[in-house]
Amino acid sequence: MNYASVIASPVGQVTILADDEFVHAITFAETAITGLTENSLTLRAAQQLKDYFKGKLQHFDFPMKQKGTAFQQGVWQNLLAIPYGETTSYAKFSAHQPLAIRAIAAANGKNNIAIAVPCHRVIGSNGKLVGYAGGLWRKQWLLQHEREVTQQGQTELKF
Repeated sequence: MNYASVIASPVGQVTILADDEFVHAITFAETAITGLTENSLTLRAAQQLKDYFKGKLQHFDFPMKQKGTAFQQGVWQNLLAIPYGETTSYAKFSAHQPLAIRAIAAANGKNNIAIAVPCHRVIGSNGKLVGYAGGLWRKQWLLQHEREVTQQGQTELKF
């Protein structure tokens, strides 16, 4: 069975989609949730997102799983290792597989669990904000929010 919760946030409506075991999507897209109800998992994720937006939470611990290839799963796992309030470049993020930079960037772009799987923390090698399915203004807001909470992050790489 599928479930959904919707919350208002500083970056617009956020929709959380889950089954009985895992959250499988957190999206900014207008998603038809007709006939779907909340469950304890979507409510838990919703509360954690609210706490994130209040600056009270830096790590999500609800169970999450999205469909993807083994390669994509590895990229998404690596995204979870980027510390809150920090950024990395696509080149640095893919340094362990430099020939796969385009595939890594593509997998990053297919991440369906926004915010909790922090693809917004990956920026261009020149320090510019690039490529965010939720819109660059949201990426900027999320990075600025984390920078303000930690007082140590940055929204652009400094060389």
